[in-house]
Amino acid sequence: MPDNFDFDDIIVEMKKQRSRIPKLPFKGGAGAIIGIVVVLIFLLTGYYQVEPNETGVILRFGKFVGTAGSGPHLKAPFGIDRVFKVKTDYQFKEEFGFRTARAGVRTSYAKGDFTGESDMLTGDLNIATVTWVVQYRIKDPRAYLFNVRGVVGTIRDVSEASMRAVVGDMSFNEVIKLRRQEIELQVKDQMQELLDKYGCGIAVRLVQLQDVHPPAPVKDSFDEVNRARQEMDQAINQAYQEYNKVIYRVKGEAEQTIKEAEGRKVERINQAKGDAALFLKQLAEYRKAPQVTRQRLFLETMRKILPRLRQVYIVDDSMQGMVPLLDLRGNGTGGAR
Repeated sequence: MPDNFDFDDIIVEMKKQRSRIPKLPFKGGAGAIIGIVVVLIFLLTGYYQVEPNETGVILRFGKFVGTAGSGPHLKAPFGIDRVFKVKTDYQFKEEFGFRTARAGVRTSYAKGDFTGESDMLTGDLNIATVTWVVQYRIKDPRAYLFNVRGVVGTIRDVSEASMRAVVGDMSFNEVIKLRRQEIELQVKDQMQELLDKYGCGIAVRLVQLQDVHPPAPVKDSFDEVNRARQEMDQAINQAYQEYNKVIYRVKGEAEQTIKEAEGRKVERINQAKGDAALFLKQLAEYRKAPQVTRQRLFLETMRKILPRLRQVYIVDDSMQGMVPLLDLRGNGTGGAR
């Protein structure tokens, strides 16, 4: 700081400069009012709010300078900056072949002729009426706003062109019944490819067929043919059901008979092996003590036989003058001597 620095000189100079500032021609609170008006204009033209499902696109003197997320923001006032709000987190929907008038528990549809966009020529030169829905969202708000004029119309044209191209490569039956899911996936891929080439900033989320049927003049005949085919398929299925019942029952009985025969075979073999083993054991004992074994076998046999007899005659072989007689007139089963 210089040695000759003096605060008094600075104050005098400031007073001189103040005296040179021109005074406003207003008196009292007019200046304050103008200041408030200026602040209000600044706030009205410089403050903006972006909703949670939106993205703000900022232009400065008509040139893109950036984007703004959800929440309160400030921009250059007095029209220097302009903000366009785009719903980037919102799912948009376009309907083809019909229009929903009011959605709810009982949805009502608008009356009108939409066959111009729903009637299509299949690969086998038949006409099919196709109605479908496209769901999409905005993935690039800058491209959505500035690259293509009339983005919604472009989406509808691209969707209809893609659907006609895919349906035109398939037969009528494939479109009606067999390849509906494949049609949806192909149309979605073709739409996304075309929209990316145009730079629309659109992401196709879903293409869903609502109804596919023949045109109205031939619909009744087509339904009649389908009913006849369904009745034929039902009769065939019933015949196969009865056939399967009989076949499975016969096969079951045959398998049961075979299993029973195999069981009896095993039983007879095991029994024969057991009898043979028992006989060999008895033969070995008989060879050791023939008399004892013979007597034991006799007693064991009698033990099995006698309980089955109703009448038993015991005759002493030492008796004289008696003729053994077996009474065959009764219900007895014989006797023994």
